[in-house]
Amino acid sequence: MGAEQMAGPGGRPPLPAQAVQPAQAERGLDRVDRSILRLLQQDGRASVRSVAERVHVSRANAYARIARMMEDGVIRGFTARVDHERAGQSASAYVTLKIVQNSWRSVRDQLLELPGVAHIALVGGEFDVLMLVHTADNRALRELVLGSVQSIPGVLSTQTLLVFEETDRVPPT
Repeated sequence: MGAEQMAGPGGRPPLPAQAVQPAQAERGLDRVDRSILRLLQQDGRASVRSVAERVHVSRANAYARIARMMEDGVIRGFTARVDHERAGQSASAYVTLKIVQNSWRSVRDQLLELPGVAHIALVGGEFDVLMLVHTADNRALRELVLGSVQSIPGVLSTQTLLVFEETDRVPPT
């Protein structure tokens, strides 16, 4: 398949079929790779031709670099930035959790099954887990936290921090 006949929106190469193994050797990123990443973070639908022109490399070179970064797990996928309020999710919150020691994997797997969970991180500090959630309204948020999250075995306590306004950072050009 030629560089212009790639699958996916914007002429991007398809995602690799299998997950990247952590033991895979990491390759360093050069200036061109970082420029490609910055462009794709600004517009994940940019065509390979457009990316190549903007970083001053051939389409084949840009395609190979993007494919390599996808294979290496540097690029984990492409997604849309969503205005959650306009999408009917007017309540957003960060929820902190304290969990039983060594229960992270089990708790994480159960949290990932809950509706509205956008991001989960194991962190160090006063709490163990930081989770970003988006729900239709405060009633749904209350049910998510008090009814679902707190009923997960291994969750000791939660604290909910309401989001009043959010802004996604897009890398500068």
